[in-house]
Amino acid sequence: MSRSLLLPVAFLLTSSFSRAQTVLPTSRATTGLSVTGRIIDQATQQPLPGVTLLFPDLKQGTATDADGRFSFANLPRGRFLVQVRSIGYGTVVRTVDTGSGQPLDFGLTPAVTELGQVVVTGVSASTELRRSPVPTTVVDREELNQHASTNIIDAIARTPGVNQITTGAAISKPVIRGLSSNRVITLNNGAKQEGQQWGDEHGIEIDEYSIDRAEIIKGPGSLLYGSDGMAGVVNFVAPDPVDNGRVLGSVTANYQTNNHQQGYSVMNAGNLNGFNWLVRGSGKVAGDYRNRYDGRVYNSGFRELNGSGYVGLNKSWGYSHLTVSSFNQELGLIEGVRDSATGQFTKDFAVGDDVVASRIVTRDDVRGYGLDVPRQQINHLRIGTDNNFILGSSRLTVNVGWQQNLRREFGDVLRPDDPSLYFQLRTLDYAARYFLPELSGWTTTVGVSGMRQENQNLGEEFLIPAYRLFDGGVFGVTKRTFGRLDVSGGLRFDQRGITADALWLGADEQPVAAGTPGAEQKFGAFKNTYRNWSGSLGGAFSLTDNLVVKANVSRGFRAPNIAELGSNGVHEGTTRYEVGDPALKAETSFQSDLGLSLNTEHVTFSVDAFDNRIRNFIFPRRISNAAAGDSTRTNPEDGEEYRVFVYGQSPANLYGGEVTVDLHPHPLDWLHFENSFSMVRSRRLNQAEGEKWLPFTPADRLQSELRVNLRKVAGLTAVANVYARFGVEHNFAQRRIFGAFDTETPTSAYTLVNLGAGTDFTTRKGRTTASLLVSVNNLFDVAYQNHLSRLKYTDVNYVTGRAGVFNMGRNVSVKLMVPLSFN
Repeated sequence: MSRSLLLPVAFLLTSSFSRAQTVLPTSRATTGLSVTGRIIDQATQQPLPGVTLLFPDLKQGTATDADGRFSFANLPRGRFLVQVRSIGYGTVVRTVDTGSGQPLDFGLTPAVTELGQVVVTGVSASTELRRSPVPTTVVDREELNQHASTNIIDAIARTPGVNQITTGAAISKPVIRGLSSNRVITLNNGAKQEGQQWGDEHGIEIDEYSIDRAEIIKGPGSLLYGSDGMAGVVNFVAPDPVDNGRVLGSVTANYQTNNHQQGYSVMNAGNLNGFNWLVRGSGKVAGDYRNRYDGRVYNSGFRELNGSGYVGLNKSWGYSHLTVSSFNQELGLIEGVRDSATGQFTKDFAVGDDVVASRIVTRDDVRGYGLDVPRQQINHLRIGTDNNFILGSSRLTVNVGWQQNLRREFGDVLRPDDPSLYFQLRTLDYAARYFLPELSGWTTTVGVSGMRQENQNLGEEFLIPAYRLFDGGVFGVTKRTFGRLDVSGGLRFDQRGITADALWLGADEQPVAAGTPGAEQKFGAFKNTYRNWSGSLGGAFSLTDNLVVKANVSRGFRAPNIAELGSNGVHEGTTRYEVGDPALKAETSFQSDLGLSLNTEHVTFSVDAFDNRIRNFIFPRRISNAAAGDSTRTNPEDGEEYRVFVYGQSPANLYGGEVTVDLHPHPLDWLHFENSFSMVRSRRLNQAEGEKWLPFTPADRLQSELRVNLRKVAGLTAVANVYARFGVEHNFAQRRIFGAFDTETPTSAYTLVNLGAGTDFTTRKGRTTASLLVSVNNLFDVAYQNHLSRLKYTDVNYVTGRAGVFNMGRNVSVKLMVPLSFN
């Protein structure tokens, strides 16, 4: 990183701690302010116990007692957003002056939607969803719990405009409006998650049990986070802090029938006079999944063992937390190789010390939870600090984190415990934001963020060169309310430098010094620097209390990743020999968004449309030999011939949108009929037939769900919050494909039916003792292939004529959650 970017970081850090030290000794800072109040049902005027109140920017929360009363202590003086929510009621959001001395009283009304839910991602500070012009969706804990999923991306992929690229049950990559991989930024509780995002076989290293909600920005998210956010940002947010004086916990267990998946999670959290903590341990184990056409899919199992948590202080001067997360996963890599005579899966096995043979997979091979070669092991460790300092009428947040991602691939049955591929990625990331005092109604934030990254090859095979990356950016965002109009915008400037090392291989395909006789250069050295700017400007206008119109224009950019710049080898999952180009330029995009949302007593309706125009879109293209046929190259690792593709660039245009309709006829507020339709068209401009559509574009999707929510059931005092749902998901046929060079094949339409039901078990006083949730995915056991499944491109079954492996069949999930209270 250049010194010009380091200087503002040092200035902000120095000023923050010096001003914090000035504030801390005063009595106001140490004792803080108290805020009290009461919450009632607006219609009945009865008190509401168990209502949650949260100051998101202060990470302080509490709950109402049996009389609906609540109190906060040690709050700083200032104006902060408070969120009030309770199951069955609409969320209330209000800006509160903590120094006013006035009690806070809220009246809640039965919920129809969550248009007022607070979001944090992609904006300078917490703001209401309806007031943000940036297209954003929130998937809360309740929705995550009510649907069966095999990983955290699978859990959010039902969101309109969001899909997933999958390679079996364990590997999922988020897709936002047709873009994925390094074009989507993934955040773990606000901090960038840095793994090997460029790879097709690389999922997201986040424990799904540790997530309270997911906040999804649809559109360029480069403004606050820099390069790689062209498609959007997904922020996985941890649970809210425990209210003062409480020590609690939870135990969760989940079983899924299709692949016999077992999942367990234990959590303990507390807050004793501002000293607060959260500790979680989770585990998963899954066998081979099955579907109607393939039966058990050989080597599709996986297992995980994860830990996460934080410890820190929440006081009137702000908060400071030390956070830790450890994600550890092993999974089988599905090759889908079949016996030509029977169509059954085959497996390689060792005969002696140096001979490999193949045989048909037996029933014993797909029983239990064992993993065979090829398999993958991922260990991701992150240690970070999360700090928020109140400096009079301003505020400063400082976050610094260290990550290590170890990714091993075992592919040799003769040496099953020796990694063929072994990447070691280490990242030091930082972010500092200074929230200026409000000036003439404008709230403004300035900041810096970036990272230093180093990746090493420690295995015996080499797909990408070792490299070092330096990244930094400065930004400013501001917003203001003019009556019914909320306006926000900002600018950011970034610089990214990437240095790749040369690599020479000897006759045994192992590294040697440059100039060694007979050595062949695998990777050439290069050093690239990318500078670019991002921007956003938009507004949300409330035509009435129920009708909001939003518009936003934004510019994003993405520097090429290491695979696009320097790859030279067979890219796993693509069956191509890929060659990078160090001369690639950065991608830039200009996106326009227009949205409308209507929320009435009987109907909630929203429509969001977008148009995204990208310059220098990076894609792999075939190169031809002298005879105008496919150029091929032999992979020395397996001796196979692969067609050669090189990375090139061209302009592209993506456009489409999402429509949602929720019918909740009053007074039947317990009944919801939700419907959504999402589509995206993605074109490469000025291209021949067969190359004009971008690869891996999601098919159009229509989803409908009939849901019943009952807070109480007459005659049943031991249960509460009973729900039942019936859903239909229809994926249309996808014929708009990148058909050149057999890159993609069309995908047929299919329809899935999903069910779910659940309830809370309660005591006479209304305390929840356990929650039981049951869901059924793919009720009729439909055999289907999602267009974004990598397994479509495995071997043909010559007995049936079907190509590739199919997705998971019927799956019944049973989840039990038990809350614990220790005081």
